[in-house]
Amino acid sequence: MIRILSFGEVPNCEIFARQDPVSHVEGVVAEILHEVKEKKDAALFAYTEKFDRAKLTSLEVTPAEIKEAVLLVEPSFLEILKEAAANIRTFHEKQKRTGFLLSENEGVITGQKITPIEKVGLYVPGGKAAYPSTVLMDSIPAKIAGCSKLFMVTPPDAEGKINPAILAAAKIAGVDRIFKVGGAQAIAALAFGTETIPKVDKIVGPGNAFVAEAKKQVFGKVAIDMIAGPSEILVVADAAQNPAFVAADLLSQAEHDQNASAVLVTDSRLFAEKVSAEIEKQLLLLPRQEIARESIDQNGKIIVAENDLEKAIEIANELAPEHLELCVEHPFDLLDRIHHAGSIFLGKYCPEALGDYFAGPNHTLPTGGTARFSSPLSVDDFVKKSQFTYYTADALSRVSEKVAAFAEKEGLDAHARSARIRFEEKK
Repeated sequence: MIRILSFGEVPNCEIFARQDPVSHVEGVVAEILHEVKEKKDAALFAYTEKFDRAKLTSLEVTPAEIKEAVLLVEPSFLEILKEAAANIRTFHEKQKRTGFLLSENEGVITGQKITPIEKVGLYVPGGKAAYPSTVLMDSIPAKIAGCSKLFMVTPPDAEGKINPAILAAAKIAGVDRIFKVGGAQAIAALAFGTETIPKVDKIVGPGNAFVAEAKKQVFGKVAIDMIAGPSEILVVADAAQNPAFVAADLLSQAEHDQNASAVLVTDSRLFAEKVSAEIEKQLLLLPRQEIARESIDQNGKIIVAENDLEKAIEIANELAPEHLELCVEHPFDLLDRIHHAGSIFLGKYCPEALGDYFAGPNHTLPTGGTARFSSPLSVDDFVKKSQFTYYTADALSRVSEKVAAFAEKEGLDAHARSARIRFEEKK
């Protein structure tokens, strides 16, 4: 049963406390990375047979397989995928940046240019669950940014097949090539390249502890988006809300995995008790009841700040949650006071699941308090910036002695000479 606590009973730093689901994976992952770097495709075939029980003869998904998959997806769900993709495109198109030029001083031009990252690798979890939403959320911003080569890796089932919904989403999103490989070995393939899978410049996408560790270990050889932890939600709700709605939203995160955290902060103990009762009632209806139960029992909390939602805002900013629901009558009154959150959901008719699949804002979000300094996945993650400078001879002559003086102050005489040498002949 979810714990109900008074505001002062739990230190803020412990509200989302949980143990790492898998420990000591570093050595295992390091070995996998080494094997793939040395043996390339041969290692991928071996690991896919070992971990996914799939004996493959080819790693790449063929156009025929994609066409077959699209036909296997219900037409109604295909339309939902297309509508969700359109919403995601509309939102992320607004994130596109342009470069700029500055020419305020005569003979001087400075500026910045925006260039897409050329080759991006997208990891999509597979196995028992299928996440076509991840395909859309991670691929569409890359395409909007102008990335010319987008490669997707995802583990196959025991028959060597990829879930049709994942392949349909990849086709809708414009993924260029798809490979049947998952786990740390897929990250290694993207980072180092193999005979079949090209080396990329950046890897994005969520995964289990082995995937997360592999991304950590290859960072620096390639860029990565973030290291995502277990999912978390913080709901701020006043006593006027429907406890069934709030309970459903908390369980929507709890069913992710046993290590997910679902937390409610409310101004009423009576409301807290009603939500607790609703959680118990709704748990019985869930196919993933066992997972959600463990999450609620281990990490679930309801914190009562009697008649004081100000304290709820304090908690939200302290925790910087992945998902924050402001389930109150006037949510926009609180929006500007939220400084740290991955994605914010406003009002009683805005469940977090809306953001997972359909509304348009990205669902790849910072976890574990990292929203204090990082942001949701966006078009910005798929571009890089270069700056440039141009000076005429007259413009440089006006400042060359200043540049030289600065260089000499730092003890760098060659720097100083490079600024003066161009004018020595005239002198």
